[in-house]
Amino acid sequence: MSRTVVIGGGLIGLWCAYELRRRGAEVVVLDRGAPTASCSWANAGWVVPAFSSPLPAPGLPAQSLRWLLRRESPFRINPRVLPQLAPWLAAFWRRCNPRDYAVAFDALARLNVRTRQHYDALQAAGVAFEMHRLGLLFAFVQEAEVVHITEDLERMRAYGYPPPVLLDDRQVREIEPALSPRVRAAVLIPDERCVRPESLVQGLEARLLDLGVSVRRGEEVRGFARRNGTVTAALTTTGPLAGDHFLIAAGAWSGLLASRCGLRLPLTAARGYSITLSAPTLQVGHLVYLTEAKVAVTSFRAALRFAGTLELAGLSERADPRRLVAVRRAADLYLAERAGGATEWSWMGLRPVTPDGLPLIGRLPGHDNLYMAAGHGMLGVTLAPATASAIAGLMLEGRADADLAPFDPARFVPRSARPASGGIHHD
Repeated sequence: MSRTVVIGGGLIGLWCAYELRRRGAEVVVLDRGAPTASCSWANAGWVVPAFSSPLPAPGLPAQSLRWLLRRESPFRINPRVLPQLAPWLAAFWRRCNPRDYAVAFDALARLNVRTRQHYDALQAAGVAFEMHRLGLLFAFVQEAEVVHITEDLERMRAYGYPPPVLLDDRQVREIEPALSPRVRAAVLIPDERCVRPESLVQGLEARLLDLGVSVRRGEEVRGFARRNGTVTAALTTTGPLAGDHFLIAAGAWSGLLASRCGLRLPLTAARGYSITLSAPTLQVGHLVYLTEAKVAVTSFRAALRFAGTLELAGLSERADPRRLVAVRRAADLYLAERAGGATEWSWMGLRPVTPDGLPLIGRLPGHDNLYMAAGHGMLGVTLAPATASAIAGLMLEGRADADLAPFDPARFVPRSARPASGGIHHD
């Protein structure tokens, strides 16, 4: 039985480990910290294949410049990291055009074609996690903004999704009384759902342990031992760990690990924030997207979560309290009343993002047995099952059950920059 080492114990890494184990591999998961430290832990938890558009979009550069003048805007770049982020930002802005957007949109839509079936299968297999089929409601305080969302939702009809349902202000409050009269219009996608991400992480880890997978937390990978283009061991803080296949699924830290194998991948970190109320005073019956503010509202069992903002600040794990203030203010603007709860706690996670808005899924150039599954940005919960199924097939069987060409990490690595395969290396 071949041993596969998965580096990263967040949602992507754990689901990949699950699919690898299901296919018969011996699997070891290594993670530098506790599950609460991953960007999976307290995000919005949305499973929304109909709302999986790439981040670089036409018109975004101009909008972003206006946002940058506001400290509490939905999108912010920390000035301290501007010099190191300049190449990434240049590549990102270049892709904010209709042609690149359409290509990336199509790639994500195709990868997502079986997302709901994957979640249903995981639940049917007895993995314990919280999931709700609530439908997704886009709420607008400016009716002029409706057209931008409906254009993308109409695109999804080509992939088998139903047309979006447009609602006026009266219809909005009939189906979602929790929304304020300030909301002037809404668009409904009835089939979307959510999971409580921390329950999904816990459920997957519990199942992996039942299946005999070793999940080793607090064990950081510092590099790799390589021979003639083959990784022979992960070099960890407790010593080398040998394996036959290696998968980097370490979220925002994945680019750093790839660099220790001589690969420079344009993967950076974008902070996301959330506020969770337990025993909330306000009941929200749908997944609600506060469209202009870019904030997601999610109802869980006895909890309500507000999640949003995108802040480029490198790998710093220091939260900015002003971002949390912005998330809460947006919720207060769109909701009929200020929601309270028995407790309130806040969270920040680092989302891994690429300049073209597509994750890195596939074998790393110059290596026979080193793979990556990272860079999912704000779509990690939605894309996790398809990513895991595809990468497991590619690693163990040499073929994926999805077209991974648009996600190939090699797209960012010129042949002249790929590491030489000869010799023995300890990185």
